[in-house]
Amino acid sequence: MTELATTERFDQANFEQLLQSLSEPDWLTQRRQEAFEHFQTLDMPTTREEEWKRTDIRLFKLDRFSPPRHSGGTSPKNLFDKLPTTLLDQGLELAGKIITTNGQNHESHLTEKWQKKGILFGTLEQLLPEHGDLLKPYLLKKAFETDYDKFAALHGAFFQGGLVLYVPRGVVVDDPLFTLAAISDGQTDLSHTLVILEEGAEASLVSELTSPKATDGGLHCGGVELYVADNAHFRYVNLQNWGKKVWHFAQQRATVGQNSSLQWTAGALGSKLSKVNQHVLLEGTDSHCQVNGVMFAEESQHLDYHTLQHHKAPNCRSDFLYKVALQDTARTVWRGMIKVDKEAQRTDGYQRNDNLLLTQQARSDSIPGLEIEADDVRCTHGATTSKVEEELIFYARTRGFTRKEAVRMIVNGFFQQVFDRITLEPVREALGQAIASRVRDYS
Repeated sequence: MTELATTERFDQANFEQLLQSLSEPDWLTQRRQEAFEHFQTLDMPTTREEEWKRTDIRLFKLDRFSPPRHSGGTSPKNLFDKLPTTLLDQGLELAGKIITTNGQNHESHLTEKWQKKGILFGTLEQLLPEHGDLLKPYLLKKAFETDYDKFAALHGAFFQGGLVLYVPRGVVVDDPLFTLAAISDGQTDLSHTLVILEEGAEASLVSELTSPKATDGGLHCGGVELYVADNAHFRYVNLQNWGKKVWHFAQQRATVGQNSSLQWTAGALGSKLSKVNQHVLLEGTDSHCQVNGVMFAEESQHLDYHTLQHHKAPNCRSDFLYKVALQDTARTVWRGMIKVDKEAQRTDGYQRNDNLLLTQQARSDSIPGLEIEADDVRCTHGATTSKVEEELIFYARTRGFTRKEAVRMIVNGFFQQVFDRITLEPVREALGQAIASRVRDYS
């Protein structure tokens, strides 16, 4: 069973019960209450809205899901014997690790070396009591808009679990940190990711979303907030690999300060339907962001990503590249926008979406866009859609490869431009292997 019918809903009674069980500071309670007011007044998105025009969620029934049960922040140790993971078993030398199941803490660890440097890495419930004043200016405050749509409001009101990463001024974390979040069949995950890098800090975070079985269902309505201060540098890898019956909605926001950089790699392999808003705000002069997207859709999956590169300050660069491959009757939607404010002179913005169709029934929609108010800019965008050429397959088969092996090589080569940008070699290999294992023989 994938979606459990229940009498518990996202209503006033359950919201009040959640507030009583969390014992959070007044400022966070107030932010939750504001989000819940938005949730009550906002309608469920429909295809009449431009952003949802190509993503129909009429089959999604929110009343089939319930808020996660608060259990003191720790999930049963035997909830899963072993979680499937694409990235964790790749030999990464980790500075810390967090594993959550159904929004509850399963395992949390930060090496002593980095604890002594003042790094904070743990669940929100672990860190909020002692470090609430540090988190207050950021959490659901600076970038996250709980009135953006119904799902953003739902997350802002009911979120539980997730993680907090805080890196103090001038601290450079050499080894990556890792998080793994899992949903058991039919359950709900509303986890939140909050990352704060102070001035001159540097860190890498690898996050994976998974399900115990590929056939599992559930609901994920998540939020990501990344804050990169002046002269800081952050590398973020986010791999969505939910079960094929999971509904996945997410609001992901990043702000980048002066002379800072953000490299964000997003992978989308799982879920039944995904609707993700990924926004990067370049707030400081001479800031730079690079976003690399890898999407592979199969069967009847529907993946919809809306990206925004918002230039708010002069002399900034943004580079968004999304590579998408589809097979069976899958469908993807990529809608990208470069927005340049009047003050953001000498902007250099680039966005591109390439799609590779492995079957005749697969469909990809690309909608790049520009909204420019400054007059001294260089902004370019593009999108391509193609299929695997039989001539390339024939050439590979004359060298002794099977048709399936040939197609796998072609697909891997298609993604190579993105793989080359990923600085962590184990992540490159894991993504390549995960995609190759999904390519089927259509001979």
